[in-house]
Amino acid sequence: MADEQGTRGERGSGPDSTAERVALWRALHLEVDPPPHVLRDEVGLRLANPAEDWRQRPDMDPHFTRMFRASMVARARFVEDLVVEESSRGVDQYVILGAGLDTFAQRRPEIAGRLRIFEVDQPAPQAFKRRRLTELGFGVPDRLRLVPVDFEADGAWWERLPAAGFDADRPAVVASTGVSMYLTREANAATLHRIASLAPGSTLVMSFLLPIDLLGTEEAPGLRASKDGASASGTPFISFFAPEEMLALAREAGFGDVRHVSAETLNERYFADRTDGLRTTRGEELLVATV
Repeated sequence: MADEQGTRGERGSGPDSTAERVALWRALHLEVDPPPHVLRDEVGLRLANPAEDWRQRPDMDPHFTRMFRASMVARARFVEDLVVEESSRGVDQYVILGAGLDTFAQRRPEIAGRLRIFEVDQPAPQAFKRRRLTELGFGVPDRLRLVPVDFEADGAWWERLPAAGFDADRPAVVASTGVSMYLTREANAATLHRIASLAPGSTLVMSFLLPIDLLGTEEAPGLRASKDGASASGTPFISFFAPEEMLALAREAGFGDVRHVSAETLNERYFADRTDGLRTTRGEELLVATV
């Protein structure tokens, strides 16, 4: 499920609070959920460099955040599995929109070494990440291109990619998770249309929020609380899509093959054999679309 966007990164003092929260939930997954772990991310916590008492924060309560962190790690694992699959087919470009504290390049060097990875994000949070990568000894290797874009002032992220080395004539995987809910329907359609114009063989994986009235009694309160929190922080959720609406929008944008990846599919893929009942929530689901 999406979580409300914060302003810490915009002040230049650290990562965006949404990116930090996701990184900490990934860390919490390793600390409080028994194995097998869906995603092993020990780097994100080091990048975030939170206060020592971060585990006592209300948004880190192990019980309350259980479904949320399951959703975050399942979403991230699905994207990574897709990147690995496409890489085996020869795709060698990976674009991450709203990259935050993504750690794929640091955790999966055996795959990242075959890719050119473009992380697109706001300038201040990205500057923080660049500094932390250097401080931790990871650095920013040539295969990792950090592409700063002020989405409010000059949001044409696709115009910045070629200057960073992106080859528009070669296919790519594009990941856009935790972004669509902050955009209007028209802006989402424009983004889909732009990505659909990439080279044949390109694939988009994109998350979207379901309307609250499509959720069950277990998931609806969590999404409603996130929606209220986002509004209170000044970054309201704007767009919600039923799965058939999102598929239709992608087809209209020009994608040749589109599919909906439901929470049920993620649960079957990553949580089926668990004995602790850990499962993802249905509030946020995925679109996979291929050019």
